[in-house]
Amino acid sequence: MKLSEVESQMQKAIESTQRNFNTIRTGRANAALLDRIQVEYYGTPTGLKSLANISTPDSSTVLIQPYDRGSLNLVEKAISLSDIGLTPSNDGSVIRLNIPPLTSDRRKELVKTAAKYAEEGKVSVRSVRRDAVDAVRKQEKNSEVSEDEARDLQDSIQKLTDKYVSKIDQLLGEKETDITTL
Repeated sequence: MKLSEVESQMQKAIESTQRNFNTIRTGRANAALLDRIQVEYYGTPTGLKSLANISTPDSSTVLIQPYDRGSLNLVEKAISLSDIGLTPSNDGSVIRLNIPPLTSDRRKELVKTAAKYAEEGKVSVRSVRRDAVDAVRKQEKNSEVSEDEARDLQDSIQKLTDKYVSKIDQLLGEKETDITTL
């Protein structure tokens, strides 16, 4: 197994963790809050971003303007049923989401959620490490690489793992600061 493949897979785990962090609201309006919302559009689950223009006119409002006015009620229903905890207000042409200021209890919950996402990212990175080390051991067993080469490869894989786990910790620290800052 090549180290570049291992690093690429670990980078994907970081990107996935970052996308998860983006879905956590921080008290400021952010279009990424709606990334995971799926709308049942003509019988097919469709991402909200492909059905509507999403903008943030100010720091406490998200404005959703569907391309097809007929889908306005479907979009509103999908947002209401989602886990983002916001109530949409429909004025007939656009949907507004007012982002209320976060309470300290809610901030603590969001920090826990961010920590959960970070742990999932770390598990993903460690899983890549485990698969890579298993592949190296298999190569060593089949005499494709020497014992020293195998040890060097495993050390390199561990260094990559440490690097990416610390990146996730850094991202988590930034997100916690973002959540707890008023």
